[in-house]
Amino acid sequence: MRRDIFQAIADPTRRAILVRIATQAQTPNAIATHFDVSRQAVSKHLKILQECDLVATNQEGREIYYKLEVEKMKEIDHWLEQFRQIWQNRYNELDNLLNQLKK
Repeated sequence: MRRDIFQAIADPTRRAILVRIATQAQTPNAIATHFDVSRQAVSKHLKILQECDLVATNQEGREIYYKLEVEKMKEIDHWLEQFRQIWQNRYNELDNLLNQLKK
C-alpha cells in the first residue's frame, strides 16, 4: 500500500528523520541514537517514509543506509507554492497600505 507523502511528514519524528538524513545517508542504528524511541520505532518510521518514496536505501555489506529522495520533496514544495503566493500577495498588499499611510 502506497501512503500519501503528507501522512509521512505529518509525524514530527519522521520530519526529524528526514532532516537527519538530508545531508548524509545513515543506518537505522545511527538515526535511532538521536531519538528517544526504540530502534524498532525508528524502523517503522523509515518504512513509512520508504513507502512514500521520501527515502531510498543503499546496502553496503550488512548495513542499510537511508538517504533522502530530494526529487520527491518537490511534490511537497509544489503543494506549498500555492500558499507562498497567497502569503506574498498579502504581504504586498500590506506594504502598499503602509506606504499609503506614510504619505
